[in-house]
Amino acid sequence: MGNAAPLVHTAVAIAAVVVLILKFGVNPALALVLGAVYLGIACGLDPAHTLEVVNRGFGDLMAKVGLLIVLGVLLGTLLSALGAIDKLMTLLLRRLGPKLLPYSFAVLMGTVLQFIFTDVLLMVTAPLARTLGPRIGRYGVARMAAAMALGLEVGVALSVPGIGTLALAGLLHVPLGIMLLYGFPLAAVTIVLTLLLFSALARRGFWDPERDERPAAADRSGAMRRPTAGNRPGTPVKGALARVGGAAMWQPANPPPLALSLSPLLIALLMMATGAVAQAAEWRSPLVTFLGHPVAGLLTGLICACLIARRRLPEGAVGEVFGESYRASGQVLVLRGVGGSLAAVVGAVGLGGIIEDSVGQDPWAPLALVWALAAVLHIAIGSVITAAITAAGVLAPVAPELDVQPVLVALAAGAGSLFAIHATSNTFWLLQSLLGQTPRGALKTVTVTVSAASLIALGLIHVLSLVV
Repeated sequence: MGNAAPLVHTAVAIAAVVVLILKFGVNPALALVLGAVYLGIACGLDPAHTLEVVNRGFGDLMAKVGLLIVLGVLLGTLLSALGAIDKLMTLLLRRLGPKLLPYSFAVLMGTVLQFIFTDVLLMVTAPLARTLGPRIGRYGVARMAAAMALGLEVGVALSVPGIGTLALAGLLHVPLGIMLLYGFPLAAVTIVLTLLLFSALARRGFWDPERDERPAAADRSGAMRRPTAGNRPGTPVKGALARVGGAAMWQPANPPPLALSLSPLLIALLMMATGAVAQAAEWRSPLVTFLGHPVAGLLTGLICACLIARRRLPEGAVGEVFGESYRASGQVLVLRGVGGSLAAVVGAVGLGGIIEDSVGQDPWAPLALVWALAAVLHIAIGSVITAAITAAGVLAPVAPELDVQPVLVALAAGAGSLFAIHATSNTFWLLQSLLGQTPRGALKTVTVTVSAASLIALGLIHVLSLVV
């Protein structure tokens, strides 16, 4: 087969991964490892060397993003426990009014609030969105549901500190500050444009409240139940144990002011943004380099959040929150790592060189290729992040040599992974049930809307490739 062999075996490996997951119910992490091993051996690598490459790829990606993911999940979950989200959304409704609420809600979820683990963010904000929907006018339920879907999914794939975006940056060797400068505005603009399109379609008959919405009912999600605190008589009540998505979480009885509860997050973002600007301006200073490093920013924010939580939550609550965060982030870390394993094998078998020769000097070709591959993988597998990492791994070995910036390749992979979110996604069913939609309605607010965001983001990335 000559030079075509790596292409054929890569196609077989990806198809095998999909079949293992869908047909036989194999865990995605195990399926990806098996696919990487097959690809290495089928393309002529020594079996022992193949395993070495698989192991090295996992470790290399974890060395770049593992600590960032853990710190980000810890910081976000702790801020959620401090009640920052409820206060922030209440402030938005009061200041911006119902007309702009869906846009601000979605942009915040897709950018700043991506520090919070996706499942926790969904379970905390869903009851609020369900309540606010009827208050923002006609089609309010539909607009808030679409805003939730866009904020959750676009943020994960395109915006730092989204978990998928962190992994893509590490895989393609993109400095996290550069990813922040490109991805943050791209996610915000994509969300706003898509929500404008959805709102226009809803007014023209795309949304049918009688068929797409369920009647309002008592909250059965258990997202924010607050039982009585177990404090002894005579002791100050600092908080209570609540359930967030089935996980034990502490909620403060007296939440701190909004500015104080959000200050750790703002500090972390400011430090990372400063590092990105300094790098772009080629401002070399040991102090700025240290303070602008993403780990330094997240660690500083986490320390500040811990200090606030120790004064507002009961003794032991911070440890409880951390324990839940570790359990939530474990599978995330494994899936990101095995994505790095597959990328390492792809580089070792020489597939990247074949792709480089095929796409030539056209900057659009690699972007379209990685978008299409991520879209196909997502349709089959149902995981946004796994699809994005797997697709980006194919181009990762040659991304620096292509006539396009690696950050755009990462963003194109993220955009493609958003295409056709459907019934294989757990998020689809959670959004359907928690936001008062029928399955027919969820197909419109989740599948159609986020797919439109995928295409809009691809167009914006193409424009960026022409001007940068």
